[in-house]
Amino acid sequence: METKGLNEKMSYPSNIRKCLFPAAGYGTRFLPATKSMPKEVLPIVNKPLIQYGVEEAVSADIHQIAIVTGRGKRAVEDHFDINYELEHQIVGTSKESYLEDIRSLLTQCTFSYTRQIEMKGLGHAILTGETLIGPEPFAVVLADDLCVNTGGDSVLTQLRKVYEKYRCSVVAIEEVPKDETSKYGVIAASQLEENIFVINDMVEKPQPEDAPSNMAIIGRYILTPDIFDIIRETPPGKNGEMQITDALKIQAERNMVLAVKFEGQRFDCGSIDGFVEATNYFYDLMQQE
Repeated sequence: METKGLNEKMSYPSNIRKCLFPAAGYGTRFLPATKSMPKEVLPIVNKPLIQYGVEEAVSADIHQIAIVTGRGKRAVEDHFDINYELEHQIVGTSKESYLEDIRSLLTQCTFSYTRQIEMKGLGHAILTGETLIGPEPFAVVLADDLCVNTGGDSVLTQLRKVYEKYRCSVVAIEEVPKDETSKYGVIAASQLEENIFVINDMVEKPQPEDAPSNMAIIGRYILTPDIFDIIRETPPGKNGEMQITDALKIQAERNMVLAVKFEGQRFDCGSIDGFVEATNYFYDLMQQE
């Protein structure tokens, strides 16, 4: 299959060094818990939601973590830092082992932050992160979408491998029930390889009768840096927000954007049902260790 963009694929470096986490949202579906506590630090068993995402980035060999925060998100920064008083209290005790995972991340990663002053959609959050990313390809992880692939490559690793081959923007997709398309950006695509598709069109949160398919974009992306200018040029979409779906549609028209039907399981931790499902899953996993 001949695809646009293949001749230009070498114009971007193969290495992905940075991962952007949009984390400025209000988490209204979890009120009153999120009134004073960021949604991103709500625990799935004994680990904050955002930590699972950072661990996934590290599994994909990405160690520069860039986080877009907002008001009331100080706990996110504090989590990825040393708490000297706590460490002093538990050093040498049996409880010290509980900090091994987070200490490992602090050793392996650097963390940088910027603030999103207004909530104008995911596209705006990504554009806000440009100051942390610069002119290079980068990953995006939405911590709400907790993904796991036990015994195989993480979802971000799967995307990175496709990016390394084709050097273009790559998004993760999964099939969703037709009556749930209004919750997602939905694509129309042509198959390139097994589980890899070239995006021809995409629609933000279409009604089932208007959806081009039931293949929905989930919160894992690898984006080339031209996306920043495209977001700036793209007029506001649904609800007057800067939608990343609209920008990706333009990028797909100009070049090539790929979609990967990933291996693994996704939990929608932006919903209470998905959050509880993920908690039960990871609790059972812990019991098996």
